[in-house]
Amino acid sequence: MIELKTPKEIEEMKPAGRFVGGILKELAETTKVGTNLLEIDEFVHKKIVDRKGAESCYVNYAPDFGTGPFAHYICTSVNDAVLHGVPYDYSLKDGDLVSLDLAISVDGWVADSAVSFVVGKDKDPEDLRLIKCTEEALAAAIDVAKPGNRLGDISNTIGDIAREYGYPINLEFGGHGVGHIMHGDPHVPNDGRAHHGYKLREGLVIAIEPWFLKTTDEIYQDPKDGWTLRSEDGSRGAHSEHTIAITENGPIIFTDRTNL
Repeated sequence: MIELKTPKEIEEMKPAGRFVGGILKELAETTKVGTNLLEIDEFVHKKIVDRKGAESCYVNYAPDFGTGPFAHYICTSVNDAVLHGVPYDYSLKDGDLVSLDLAISVDGWVADSAVSFVVGKDKDPEDLRLIKCTEEALAAAIDVAKPGNRLGDISNTIGDIAREYGYPINLEFGGHGVGHIMHGDPHVPNDGRAHHGYKLREGLVIAIEPWFLKTTDEIYQDPKDGWTLRSEDGSRGAHSEHTIAITENGPIIFTDRTNL
């Protein structure tokens, strides 16, 4: 069921967005060659412990698309991994493409966001192009998230930009409703038909998350951890995500990192 938030509830959701956005901004600025994925996980753990009212949305999360409960505080996907990456004992190398996905509840309200970047000096222009595509698709999708438009307008906008760049589109995983829980209705696929689907209304809070792989739309679940989703052909992936609220004055980006 799709739940619309009141103006008061939208205000109550903002601290969670700032908290998640701030953590991801700090990680994007400090993660470098040699940073271990378990160090990133512990950094987030400490942030949550130190913040009154904050709880991880990931620890003990056990949906049907994973194998057993997730046991970490952040998803760290590297190179050919694009979603649900389980942190493990791996130190980043020059040129690694990193996607960090983080969802935290603060005082009962959830915010969910993701960022991708390349560490080191050996930055493949094709990796940067892939990341740019996800960021452009996210920004364009947010621009059309206005009352009176349709859910299909958001999805179609994302899909059109992916096609312009020449990237395949996977529809198994996409955006979703956000509120007191991390994953709710509606599902927001990364492609769709413009002017079709649920009519966008004030108070709708959703996570929009374009993610693409360079040369395939096929993914598989890594049997080593039962969670990490990797490209079938080994090509790299990127992922960008924000939690937003639709209002009469335009979308509010709860997890915006630009003004922190």
